[in-house]
Amino acid sequence: MSAPLEVWMRGPIDGVPALLQPAAHAVLQVQEELHELLKDFSDDLLWEKPHGVASIGFHLQHLAGVLDRLQTYAEGNTLSAEQFDLLSLEKVAPQENQTVATFLDRFDLQVEKYISYLKQLSEADLLQPRGIGRKQIPTNVIGLIFHAAEHTTRHFGQLYVTAKQLV
Repeated sequence: MSAPLEVWMRGPIDGVPALLQPAAHAVLQVQEELHELLKDFSDDLLWEKPHGVASIGFHLQHLAGVLDRLQTYAEGNTLSAEQFDLLSLEKVAPQENQTVATFLDRFDLQVEKYISYLKQLSEADLLQPRGIGRKQIPTNVIGLIFHAAEHTTRHFGQLYVTAKQLV
């Protein structure tokens, strides 16, 4: 029995512009692998930091938060008070009443929003200028979209290694 094909090998994601397919594929691949990796992961290990690295809980919060914040900037908006509160929580560990399942649910919701956002874009939108944060660091829509995907894959890689150290 052969291994399932990676997301990018399954073809285009319906409705996502051709230039944005790699970003969509990357984020959807992380989503699949994250669920597989953490399907039996104990909530008791969420805040463990083997060798002083960031915890699984941090990475799970950050994965959802980064997609949310970078999409907000790509849309030309500023962060809301709620987004700043969630950003602040990324520095708090442990957090009561948080489980692997609650973090995965939040990430899944952000992935769904991200893919829906990509479907709304046209190629003409991609080079629209955007600013990041209070300083309005200059970038553009496509830069934010690809950084969201790249940042998601980077943190998944870190989370993966940390999880393997814990189980």
